[in-house]
Order: sequence, then structure tokens, then C-alpha cells
Amino acid sequence: MKTVKIRGIEIGAGKPKVIVPLTSSTQEELLQDAKQLKGMEYDMIEWRVDHFDDVLDLEKLKQAAKRLREVVQETPILMTFRTNKEGGVKEIDDRTYKTLNIEMAKSQLVDMIDVEIFKEEGLVKEIIDQVHAAQVKVIASNHDFKQTPNQEEIISRLCKMQDMGADVLKIALMPNSIQDVLTLLSATERMKRYYSTCPLATMAMGKLGVISRLSGEAFGSSLTFGAGIQASAPGQIDLKALNQTLETIHQAMR
Repeated sequence: MKTVKIRGIEIGAGKPKVIVPLTSSTQEELLQDAKQLKGMEYDMIEWRVDHFDDVLDLEKLKQAAKRLREVVQETPILMTFRTNKEGGVKEIDDRTYKTLNIEMAKSQLVDMIDVEIFKEEGLVKEIIDQVHAAQVKVIASNHDFKQTPNQEEIISRLCKMQDMGADVLKIALMPNSIQDVLTLLSATERMKRYYSTCPLATMAMGKLGVISRLSGEAFGSSLTFGAGIQASAPGQIDLKALNQTLETIHQAMR
């Protein structure tokens, strides 16, 4: 499996890398929240721009991104517009979604773009190709807040992301039982062992899924999300506790 290197961070090597979400609604709040992260231990920031009031004004979005970069310096920034269908707070049409992601990649103000894989296939391919042309990485994603499909379906979705050219493959599912969590973990291990050439980011959401956010190194997930200022999905763990557990598992597996 190849790793993905972004600003000195190598995704797919060692401990799962920790991403902290920022869900600020204004530029002032964004910068304040980013400053509050100073001194905390994390590897990347996910800027959830679907929470940002001026997200559809590209110039204001770029201005906010530029100022965010000044605050976080060399910390990698993942930009995500999570659509309402997949758990976000806003909905936009496909054309606007495409323009937003491609133009922000071209700005070179962010390091990675989240692309929801189950949009129209031609649209997804165009976004991924254009983001890569701008020398920005892509994390393909799929979220199901109702259920966990079987292992074969999970692997099929991850393989689709890989076939579309994504750099990192992400799936987040809602378990309705402990068995669902085991299904996700088993699918992750099988995907890594037999099919994946890219780093994986897999997680079961909610209280039942907490173990999946901690055990990535054992099963094959290379990224996890921790709550620094605020959580962006159900089940995200406090950053300090998350790092302590990841380090304990890492040392035990060496």
C-alpha cells in the first residue's frame, strides 16, 4: 500500500493520523477556533465549509482559507463540503459543488479535498482529475447515518473510490449492533489485505462505534477524527483521550 504525504504528514504509516474538525460559521470564529487548537496534539485540520456562512462566495472563502493558513502554518488542511444527504448542514447543486471544490484546489490554500463518491460518476471523476491537476490530494468519502451494509458492500464502495483515483478512501457507517461494528472492522482488514493500494479511513459512528475510532492501526484504518473544539459527527472522542489510547495501542503493537 502506498502512503500519502502532505506537509510532512505520512498517511498510512505508523499510528493513525488524527484529524480535528472546525465547524465555524464565520471567519472570525474560524480563526479563533484554530488558535484554540494551539498546544493540542493532532495531525490535520478538517475545515467543514458547509458550516461556513459565506461558503458560496468564493472570494470570501479563499480569504478565510488564507487567514486560516496563516494561523495553522504547516498543518495540513482538509476542506470538506459535506452535503445534507451525507450528514452536512447545507445542500448545493452538483454544478456549484464541483466549482467550489475545483476552485479551492486551484487556490492552493488547502491540501486535500473531500469528494463524496456517490454523486454522478462523471462529475466525481472530473472533480478528482481537476483537484489532482492542482497538485491537491483527494479523500473520497461515503457516509450512512442509518445502517451498516454487509462486508461485500463496504468493500465494493471502497474499491469504487480507489478505481475513481482517490488518494485516501473513507467510509463512515452507523452501527445498530455490536455485530455491525465487527462487520466494519472485518471489512477494513479484508480491504487492506486483499484490495487496497491506498490508505483507508473507516469508522463506525455513535457510541457503539467508538472502538473503531481507536483500533485503526490493528485493522487497517489510517485516519481517525478527534474532537478538539467541537465534534462534527456522532461518536468522535475527546482529543486528549484519543491520543493517549492511540499511543498505547501503537506501543503494544510494536
